[in-house]
Amino acid sequence: MSYAYLFKYIIIGDTGVGKSCLLLRFADNQFQPVHDITIGVEFNVRTINIDNKPIKLRIWDTAGQEKFKSITRSYYRGAAGALLVYDITRRETFDHLANWLEDVKEHANSNMVFMLIGNKSDLTKKRAVSTEEGEKFANENGLIFMEVSAKSAENVDEAFIKTAGRIYKKIEDGEIDVLNESHGIQIGIGSKPSVAMDHKVTFVYGRSCCNS
Repeated sequence: MSYAYLFKYIIIGDTGVGKSCLLLRFADNQFQPVHDITIGVEFNVRTINIDNKPIKLRIWDTAGQEKFKSITRSYYRGAAGALLVYDITRRETFDHLANWLEDVKEHANSNMVFMLIGNKSDLTKKRAVSTEEGEKFANENGLIFMEVSAKSAENVDEAFIKTAGRIYKKIEDGEIDVLNESHGIQIGIGSKPSVAMDHKVTFVYGRSCCNS
């Protein structure tokens, strides 16, 4: 499969917010109510179209536990985009966002594009964080913001694709040096537009419940 660019993403946030479920929904259009806890990292890939150009996304799903921070930090470097995820039904996952953001910015390149994702938007009766609070945090920190549901698939594709669109614009505007792979971008060969799903590579896991 040819592509114009490859963008590297990381997905970060507390354990149990649905990071792996979001990746599974986006890459394979599947949802698993009970999902393995990521211990270390796993990744998946999918090719999308931006401005009629095929863009391959390589997305790293990182462990949310504190004890794996030293592992996940190594993936912050060399990523073009970061999806910062919280669970709208668990207030503490929202309260921890500032720490996650500070940690990533300390180790990542300055051109990284951030998407703030409030997951489990289908669980409206259990909501503990308002949409307005998510928007406010995003605006204060210069992040893109969307609420999504891995369970229903609402806004999942849009979140990944909108992040890619922002990265692509930075390339077009000359803000990112695509020859410097530390920015999380690789130049591909060919430009035939297409959408494809590729094989998943998984490392070590335990178990967790995604819910949405």
